[in-house]
Amino acid sequence: MGRGGRTKERAAGPDRKCIATGEVLSTDGLIRFVIGPDTQIVPDVLGKLPGRGIWVVADRDALTKAMKKGLFARAAKQPVTVPDTLVAEVETQLVRRVVDLISLARKSGEAVTGYEKVKDWLSKEYAEVLIQASDGSGRGKTKLSTPHYGHYIGWLTAEELGLAFGRQTVIHGALASGGLTQRVVQEAQRLKGVREIGAAGAAQKGKTAR
Repeated sequence: MGRGGRTKERAAGPDRKCIATGEVLSTDGLIRFVIGPDTQIVPDVLGKLPGRGIWVVADRDALTKAMKKGLFARAAKQPVTVPDTLVAEVETQLVRRVVDLISLARKSGEAVTGYEKVKDWLSKEYAEVLIQASDGSGRGKTKLSTPHYGHYIGWLTAEELGLAFGRQTVIHGALASGGLTQRVVQEAQRLKGVREIGAAGAAQKGKTAR
């Protein structure tokens, strides 16, 4: 397991150099930034905004370092404005990305929610990913186990998962194998690196290293 929760099993994206750590990494584990028209640094989680990209590993400490040490200006070779809310905006964009992908998986039949449905998928070895709300009951969550050789995502809130599944709140979810699932896992790992994981999420943190 690498910095920011990145797995080293595959590197689908091209390599770029992180301005904070100096590491050359796949873009799957990095956050892209561009300079806006007003010379403000803008996060580009989807990697689609025009302009030369500036890359930082998906890690909260690395992002903070880049902000405080003036590394964005150095990389851009010009004065830039770095908003104080930059890390929070990166987190917000990543949450939106993960939620949207889980929603797409649900609509294509690759995701289910509800304790009994999730338990059924796990028992039949149909689930590749177990998802549980970070603010859900610890006692209830320990009754379900991460799929063997699968993945665990436990740093989205019940409200965020609710948005993904079209409900007010969701505690338990599961994803079947498939292209969308791999994208959810990749984006969730980036979010994990940026998000401050509370005690509830930290209790399950070890399950991600599979």
